[in-house]
Amino acid sequence: MKKIRRTQLYEIHKKNAKMTVFANFKMPLWYKGVIPEHLAVRNNVGIFDISHMGRIIIEGEDSEHFLNYVITNDVTRLTSNSAQYSVMCKKNGGIIDDFVIYRLEEEKFLFVSNATNREKDYNWLIKNSQSFNVNVEEVSDHVAMIAVQGPQAEKTLQPISTENLNKIERFKSEITRLEGVEVFISRTGYTGEDGFEIFIWNTTIDKPDNAIKVWNSILEEGKTFEIETCGLGARDTLRLEAGMCLYGNDIDENTTPLEAALSFVVKFQKNDFIGKEALIKQKEKGIKRRRVGIQMIDQGIPRKGFEIYSKNEKIGYITSGTYSPLLKCGIGMGYVKISQANEGNIVNVKIREKLAKSKIIKFPFYDPDKYGYKRRL
Repeated sequence: MKKIRRTQLYEIHKKNAKMTVFANFKMPLWYKGVIPEHLAVRNNVGIFDISHMGRIIIEGEDSEHFLNYVITNDVTRLTSNSAQYSVMCKKNGGIIDDFVIYRLEEEKFLFVSNATNREKDYNWLIKNSQSFNVNVEEVSDHVAMIAVQGPQAEKTLQPISTENLNKIERFKSEITRLEGVEVFISRTGYTGEDGFEIFIWNTTIDKPDNAIKVWNSILEEGKTFEIETCGLGARDTLRLEAGMCLYGNDIDENTTPLEAALSFVVKFQKNDFIGKEALIKQKEKGIKRRRVGIQMIDQGIPRKGFEIYSKNEKIGYITSGTYSPLLKCGIGMGYVKISQANEGNIVNVKIREKLAKSKIIKFPFYDPDKYGYKRRL
């Protein structure tokens, strides 16, 4: 049995949070509660410890060519200090992982992966790098990560930042100092909201001082905006409302990006990438199922594994489900037959042996004019 691991901010969490084990890390499940933490991020600002995620540096003269071979998106489109969402696939098109890739310099990239896939992703990159002049280095244990998410995220961070954060566009990044600590900061996140992810270099479990200093200074500045410390519970409900996948639930090695409604990260015009041939064949043949959003009309909460029906015909299953604190109803995502995947289609979810009425909706679940990084109101 693997030893349970801790992040640089563990000592803070254990004093104040309900703890759980996720991806072999002891992590906060919630502080005040999932609903108040969730709503704080939607309406104001929340702070998350995301140091359990994976960080890998890929550098060398073949780094761009190598990454374009192992991932589906096109890294040639990245300029320095910019990022993109992507996936890696097996030869059969199944998804190994989804992640964000940053170009730090011309020949240097940062790969940020799911916590559950840290070892798998590193091994896959090493395995496929042998014919390329690149260096692949696992740096996860030497970098702390903090996410500050919500419409007041920028105003919370600006007073302690030496750089103008307003100039950092979505999926762009910058080096700055927060409370005197040098960090790499990107306008990204896993909540659907505007916000930032902060990388604190050279910060280990044994020497967590810089991470603690940044964390505490953010909390102090965030008091003005009623900041909440947030755990994995709110992180999950927020990403689900935003229609974002959780690896192992909504995508896996038996799911392709075309089925998962992630075709926007598959750039077929590239010369070659692992899984390209299989995905072209699937595209030409047509997918048989697709990931969709499910919003309950009847009472009930859809959960992973629950079956989806059209009248008396089973058409799919739920992969993630929860109660939406914002919409105050059950929501979920799952896979249904392509013929049943149209927005507005009325379907039933089997909950405790009863069929509960629901409808298929477009992601995100919330009104993007009122919530999320695109909000206008």
